[in-house]
Amino acid sequence: MWKNRSINTANKFRKRLFGMGENDGFVFKAVVYLLLIGIGFVYLYPMLFMLVNSFMSLDDLVNSMVKWIPSTLYFENYAKALKVLDYKTTLLQTLMVAGVPALLQTVAAAIIGYGFARFDFPLKKLLFGLMLATFVIPTQITMMPTYLLFKKYELLGSLETFIYPAILGQGLKSALFILIFYQFFKRIPAVLEEAAEIDGAGSLKIFYRIAIPMAVPSIIIVFLFSFVWYWNETYLAGLYFGNELTILPLELQRFADSYNKVYPPGSPGNQLNEAINLAGTMLTIAPLLILYFVLQRWFVEGVDRSGITGE
Repeated sequence: MWKNRSINTANKFRKRLFGMGENDGFVFKAVVYLLLIGIGFVYLYPMLFMLVNSFMSLDDLVNSMVKWIPSTLYFENYAKALKVLDYKTTLLQTLMVAGVPALLQTVAAAIIGYGFARFDFPLKKLLFGLMLATFVIPTQITMMPTYLLFKKYELLGSLETFIYPAILGQGLKSALFILIFYQFFKRIPAVLEEAAEIDGAGSLKIFYRIAIPMAVPSIIIVFLFSFVWYWNETYLAGLYFGNELTILPLELQRFADSYNKVYPPGSPGNQLNEAINLAGTMLTIAPLLILYFVLQRWFVEGVDRSGITGE
């Protein structure tokens, strides 16, 4: 009797510790939570560092005893950053520079992806391979020919330098977005389109009445990725726009470069700029964080359905 009780107790302990399946034991859950906490810390640490230091005054910055908790919340850093970035005007320009091409690129990628997924036409495999090759080719190789083309047609200094490539499926990372739509539309059952054809629907009607409503998660994830890439694209923006248009990351970069020329890194005065620079960085990424928090449910669903995880 005592032996049976001992065996039962040991079995219960083993079940709680390791579980009955592959992923329901305490050990497995503890390992998973530790990994998630560790990965989360790696991603959140830069954000926490920027947020805390952006509220530090000069006394806190030079005080080695102050690390994570400022002695007072110093909002003057944000006031200076707003003034330096000309935040209201620059934010509106950034929203236009990132939003319009991202929207047009999403529409173009959906149409092209649907065409590759649902239609057969001559040289389809060759064209699909060339489309994928555009993702592999570095931007630095095509940058100067594209610049000379825009200069020839007098497009420099305008948003058209981002709009036309987006419409033609050659915007930033367009090949990736086309591939996302291609993979999604490939998974739509053909019987749905066949039923629509029997009812007299044409290809265009099937596309916007059946395919597009089902592809909403993919549309959201493509728009978000495209919006973020256009938002952060400082090199091409500085090259194509000149002084006619600007974006927040570009203005922040110019401010940091100008300040570093006056106070080189390592000099005592350079530390004065650190908190203002971090406040400007927080203001630059704040719209992206707000956009993600609003659309995060559809974003996660889109990642799962579009197969970005490799499934």
